[in-house]
Amino acid sequence: MTNNEKTGVSMQKEDEKLVHRGEEFLQVFKKGAEFTQELLKENERLRFRLLELEKSQPAASEAAPVPEVSKLVEKIANLEHEKQEILDRIKQVEAENQDFAARYIEIEDENNNLANLYIASYQLHSTLDFREVLQIITEIIINLVGAEEFAIMLLDEKSDELQAVATEGLERSDIPTARLGKGIIGEVASSGENYFTENVVGYERDFTAPMVCIPLKIKEHVIGVLVIYKLLMQKTEFAAVDYELFTLLAGHAATAIFSSRLYSDSERKLSTIQGFIDLLTK
Repeated sequence: MTNNEKTGVSMQKEDEKLVHRGEEFLQVFKKGAEFTQELLKENERLRFRLLELEKSQPAASEAAPVPEVSKLVEKIANLEHEKQEILDRIKQVEAENQDFAARYIEIEDENNNLANLYIASYQLHSTLDFREVLQIITEIIINLVGAEEFAIMLLDEKSDELQAVATEGLERSDIPTARLGKGIIGEVASSGENYFTENVVGYERDFTAPMVCIPLKIKEHVIGVLVIYKLLMQKTEFAAVDYELFTLLAGHAATAIFSSRLYSDSERKLSTIQGFIDLLTK
């Protein structure tokens, strides 16, 4: 069983526990509401009875309450106290139900994100074609991250330059070449640390200073960067899951790109060798 599957099973068990607890809360809430209604009715009946006794024995009521009236008053006070306790308990249950509902929604979001990450990871490693890998990464960034304008830049280790190999919402010619260790893009590629602008809403596009710059790395070896310049209209900020998504995506995307490039190079070399063999054997 993979880590993702174990995490999914664990989250499913937690969902079942939360649903069971929520049902228990609802039962307590219903019983409390019913008991409160009964207390209110009993309270009203006793008050009516007290008024009848006071009317039937005005002289005794003025002098001192008769034993029956005293008992009724005491019982009413007890019922009032019990009613208040029930109301307090109902409020507590309502607050716990709200917490439960919020937690349930949070877990649902986490499960959806986990499923999306699993699908994205599977798609990335489902092909060794370099162009298909870039296309899959592009679709993931659009659908999961919510980016509208971005580029994938790869590092040429011979020249220490980063060049755009795929873009969305932009032309490849718009993205300038970046030197390793120079500027924001070069610094990210050199350090391997993520970069996020402080003001997402007020950001204005600058090709040398992107909104987001994520290193594509295999362990500590950086092979390129992902630069984002604009988010979709409905996305105004990054959520906590986005930062996890960037980290996971960067690792999986880097591995997929590296593997597909190796495969493409080996296929090209094999084709060249086969061509020489064909020439020699003719």
